[in-house]
Amino acid sequence: MKNRSIREKLNNNEFICAIGIGNALEAKLVEAAGFDCIYMTGYGVVAENFGMPDIGLVTMSEMAETARRIANATTLPVIADADTGYGNSINVMRTVKEYESAGVSVIQFEDQTWPKRCGHMDGKTLLPAENMVANIRAAVEVRKKDDFLIIARTDAVAVEGFEAAIERGMMYAENGADIIFVEAPTDLKQVEEIPKRFGDIPTLYNLSPRSPDLSWQQVADMGFSIAIYPCICIAPHVYGVQQELQAFKETGYSPSFGRWAKEFADTNDFLGLRELREKEKKYSK
Repeated sequence: MKNRSIREKLNNNEFICAIGIGNALEAKLVEAAGFDCIYMTGYGVVAENFGMPDIGLVTMSEMAETARRIANATTLPVIADADTGYGNSINVMRTVKEYESAGVSVIQFEDQTWPKRCGHMDGKTLLPAENMVANIRAAVEVRKKDDFLIIARTDAVAVEGFEAAIERGMMYAENGADIIFVEAPTDLKQVEEIPKRFGDIPTLYNLSPRSPDLSWQQVADMGFSIAIYPCICIAPHVYGVQQELQAFKETGYSPSFGRWAKEFADTNDFLGLRELREKEKKYSK
């Protein structure tokens, strides 16, 4: 059974700490660690599954299939990055249908032009605000469940400035977006201003390279509804594998082999082997 919806948490004024992941195994690890929400990060999906940078090289169908695998691997609600929606309003409608049928709880799309860039990279360009408004209206129209929420992200801070980003966010909320995500504020003053400007409208803060590094408690105290941590799994994965490979190259021995051999059975149980074996026995009679 899936955990409570994001909408229910927001209605109860519960702060949501969403842990960034790029694949199904990380989703299982996040749930096992006791967290209650997952964020499917576009950066992580592209890096971990395709070995490429997040510059618009992955398609909607590839992202939606990853979202489906992640949602199937966990009982936690999943917030899923959908880049720009992959085209005009008609494309956005199909994207919403695919993500909702994949089992995610919240879809996030942004007001960049395609091919987009990671929100913390240079070279971003924006859609006209009215085009993003049309995309939001289309997304609201096509979703089947009220519990399927829409995050509207604006990248305007880096392109048009902070005030323009706030203005765009207001437009997006007025036209049906459930949660507003002002990407890459440059300093603490801007961060503090965002939830103040939007009042009762839920806002999201992204802990990524160009934004101030804050604890989830600090983010909650400022008035944000959600904090996402896109790189919390990918960073140790990359650095840990690099160190393991370097040690193996230098010594000829894998530093983690002993622990892996010792815990192999436990790892298989974590992945569900014991339960599947029991079902195998049940249905092989």
